Amino acid sequence: MARLPLQTLPTFRTVARLANLRAAAVELHLTHSAVSQQIRLLEEQIGFQLFDRRGRRVVLNAAGQALLGRTEAALALLDEGLQAAAAAAGGSEQRLRVTVIPSFAQRWLLPRMQRWRERHPDIAFEVEASQRLVDLQRDGFHAGVRSGRGPWPGLVAERLIDSPLIVVGSAAAARRLLGRGLAALAQEPLIGEAALWAQWFSAAGVAARPRPVADFNDAGLMLQAAEHDIGITIARELLAVDGLTRGALVRLAPQAIEVPDASAYYLVYPPALRDWPPLLALRDWLSDELAAAQRELLALQGGPPNAAGTAPTASTKRRKRAAVL
Repeated sequence: MARLPLQTLPTFRTVARLANLRAAAVELHLTHSAVSQQIRLLEEQIGFQLFDRRGRRVVLNAAGQALLGRTEAALALLDEGLQAAAAAAGGSEQRLRVTVIPSFAQRWLLPRMQRWRERHPDIAFEVEASQRLVDLQRDGFHAGVRSGRGPWPGLVAERLIDSPLIVVGSAAAARRLLGRGLAALAQEPLIGEAALWAQWFSAAGVAARPRPVADFNDAGLMLQAAEHDIGITIARELLAVDGLTRGALVRLAPQAIEVPDASAYYLVYPPALRDWPPLLALRDWLSDELAAAQRELLALQGGPPNAAGTAPTASTKRRKRAAVL
């Protein structure tokens, strides 16, 4: 039986995923010729072709699919082992690389970074805010914060918090809407997806055909637009907590909705790093900070009932600025 040239397998995996030699060369920081030579060496060594050539594309054939299926798990284990070894070699100057959703980074993580530094001054926290689904092992990240239900193959996924979607707006919007009832929200400029607004109005028992005036691909931008009174928006309660606390935002209605692909946050990481001290520190810190955020949200529930019979959700220090319908 032919021996498998192990050094060619990472290249084989990348070419299989991208179906293009030039794109694989760019990702691997190799020349096009070097990638071609590695694939040729692999095929010559095992004695059969793994790809069908279709113009500029190279597509796995049946043999290639069989080989990829059997070797991908082994390559993932090697990636995890290398990442764990690199983490363990960090010494006293540890660096924790985490990829997070931009809205989570801007609205929740950044305001709390000073407390991380006070608690763990010896662990450098490197954050990449990205909408793309990052391959942690391939791109050199130790962990990621993701939303939705997954699954995320090959990663441990720890549920951090469920954060329902609520309607928020500026203090000026709250004053305009005070006492007018839920139907008045449909007359306000709406920010966000029409389908999500339709779901919220349906849950609230309001007949409406929402036509948003603006939409953004990032919840942080939508919350910022709401703070500037460009319109009212639907947002995760967790992302709005700081705006609610300082009075820049007001919760405009008691109704909340759960969206399976948007309501929950998870911490994901490779199994090999489960007991790595910096990752343990991150898990403990996130748990403590999220518990504090939940206490802040509970504190925002105080105050006497309003005209609709619900309690104001702005801080009791700012009740005069609150306007829950």
